[in-house]
Amino acid sequence: MRRTGNGTRNGQERAVIGALRRPSQRRSEVDESLEELAGLVVAAGGTVVGRVTQERPAPTPALYFGRGKVEEIGAAARAASADLFVSDDQLSPIQERNISEALGIKVIDRTALILDIFAQRARTAEGKLQVELAQLTYLLPRLIGQWTHLERLGGGIGTRGPGETQLESDRRVIRRKVMQIRRQLEGVQVHRRLQRQGRRKSGVPVVALVGYTNAGKTTLLNRLAGAQLTAADRLFVTLDPAARLVHPVGGRPFIMTDTVGFIRKLPHELVAAFRATLEELADADVLLHVVDTSHPAMDEHMRAVADLLRELGVADRPTVLALNKVDRLDTDPAPLVARRDGVAISAAAGTGLDALQAAIERALPPVGNVTLRIPHADGTAVGLCYERGRVLARRDGPGYVELDADLPIGLLRSLARYRVAESPSVLGMVD
Repeated sequence: MRRTGNGTRNGQERAVIGALRRPSQRRSEVDESLEELAGLVVAAGGTVVGRVTQERPAPTPALYFGRGKVEEIGAAARAASADLFVSDDQLSPIQERNISEALGIKVIDRTALILDIFAQRARTAEGKLQVELAQLTYLLPRLIGQWTHLERLGGGIGTRGPGETQLESDRRVIRRKVMQIRRQLEGVQVHRRLQRQGRRKSGVPVVALVGYTNAGKTTLLNRLAGAQLTAADRLFVTLDPAARLVHPVGGRPFIMTDTVGFIRKLPHELVAAFRATLEELADADVLLHVVDTSHPAMDEHMRAVADLLRELGVADRPTVLALNKVDRLDTDPAPLVARRDGVAISAAAGTGLDALQAAIERALPPVGNVTLRIPHADGTAVGLCYERGRVLARRDGPGYVELDADLPIGLLRSLARYRVAESPSVLGMVD
C-alpha cells in the first residue's frame, strides 16, 4: 500500500478492513486479529475508517464474503470516503479482482499489506532483495489472473495478438527476475554460512532473539549489549538482522542476534524469501523467546511463534522464555512466571535482566575449566580468554601469564597447547 496522496486526506489512504469468522473460531480471536490488521494498516501509513465482520461456514469462491456483505462493505466505504479495502485473510486473485470491481476501490489482503510494510522498512541490500522476491512470488499468480479473460476464450480467431503476447512477456520478466534474485540470495546464504562458521570456530555461543513483532526484542538487545539499534512501539520495526556481543557481569560472553518478528498468518512468500535470514536460528545455541505479557493475545502470539519455529525445524533448540513488559501489568507476574517457566523482565525499564542472563548462562552449552600458561608473545590468546571465556584467576610469571578460566570447548581446543592442568572431564571433551 503506497502513500500516493491521490484521492486521500492528509496523504493517507483510508481503509475499511474486514474479516470472516468461521464456526470453529472464537469471536475474540477474530476481533484480536482484526485489531492487529488495523495496526498493520497504520504501520503502512494508512488510517482505518471502518471494520466489517461476517460469520459464515466457509468463504464463497467468487467474493470470499457473501454478496450481501460485499454490498455492506461498499456502503461503509462510500460513507467513510474510503479508497481501500483490506481483507484479514488471503484472497485468491479472482476474489481480489471481483471484490475490487464490486466496490470500485482498491482491494488487498493481509499478505499484500505485510509485504508493503516490509518494502517500506527494508534498509540493507539483502533485506530489499528478500522483500522483492516475496512480492514477485505473490504477484505472479495475480498478474496471470488479470489475463484470464483472454485465456478463457481458448485462443483462435479474435484472441491472438498483444494480449497473449503481453501475458507471456510479463510471465517471463517476473520469472527471470525471480531467478536472478534467488541466485543473489544464494550468495547471501553462502556469506552467512561463512560468518556462522567463523562464530563456531571462535567458540563464542550464539543466542538468537525470537518472538512476535513488537514484543520488545530490539529494546532487550540494546539493554544487554549497550547497542543503539532502532526500537519503537510499532509493528515490524526490525527487518534486517543484527548481531552484537554481550558481556554479562560474571558470566560468559555471547553473541546475540536479532531477526524479523513473527506474526499470525505470516505470508509463506516471506518465510521462503527470508529463509537466508531465518537460517540464523538453526545455528543458534539458545533461542531467547521474548513475549509481550501485557498483550491480551499473548497466548496466541506464543503459539504463532512456536508454529513457525516448528516450520523452520528449530523447535528443539534450548529456549529461554523472557516474559517482557511486566511493568505494564496490573497484577503480580509471579503466577505467570510459575505457569510459563519464564523470567519476568522489563527491557524498557531494565528490570529482571540479571535473572535473565543467569537463565541464559544455564542454557548455554558447557564450558571446560582449564589452567593455561600462555607466553607473553601470544597476547592474542590472552585476549581471547577474556573476551570469549571467563577468567577466574590470573598469575603473572617470567615470560608468561597463567590463567584459570572457563572456556567454550571450541576455544579450549584451539588453545590446548598451553594447557597446564585440567580435569579429566575437560580432557575428554577436548581430545
